[in-house]
Amino acid sequence: MRWWDIETVLALEYDLFPEDAWSPGMFWSELAHARGPAATRRYVVAETSEGRIVGYAGLAAAGGLGDVQTIGAARDQWGTGLGSRLLTDLLQHATAFECEEVLLEVRVDNPRAQKLYERFGFEPVGFRRGYYQPGNVDALVMRLSLLEGPHGQGRTEIHG
Repeated sequence: MRWWDIETVLALEYDLFPEDAWSPGMFWSELAHARGPAATRRYVVAETSEGRIVGYAGLAAAGGLGDVQTIGAARDQWGTGLGSRLLTDLLQHATAFECEEVLLEVRVDNPRAQKLYERFGFEPVGFRRGYYQPGNVDALVMRLSLLEGPHGQGRTEIHG
């Protein structure tokens, strides 16, 4: 993901997560840590062959721990495996960042995403009450040990 992708990614973000969408500043801040030899972030977009951005994902890494910051796929891409390809990319980069484990938060009312993460071997480890605001929705915290190996599938053409 590059700075010129932010406007398009934000449109997807607001469609997918209307109550708790990230702000432009949040994306700018994350991208500031995604380049150069000291990078601690991985942000990617997925594009169609026509160049339409249909998905995005981000990972933060520090001290052997990765954290999936965000994953989003356009509604017309649901069920195509795009979420799996985005997550595979993040987990490959978590390995490159030498992460031993990866954590994430997912809304308790998002079973589709929870099933995706479970297929990759993420396991529930707790809850964060009222994590998603302003709707006061709880987050399920999930964890994947990379020492045991990620259970991702395939690769995709993702432009970072």
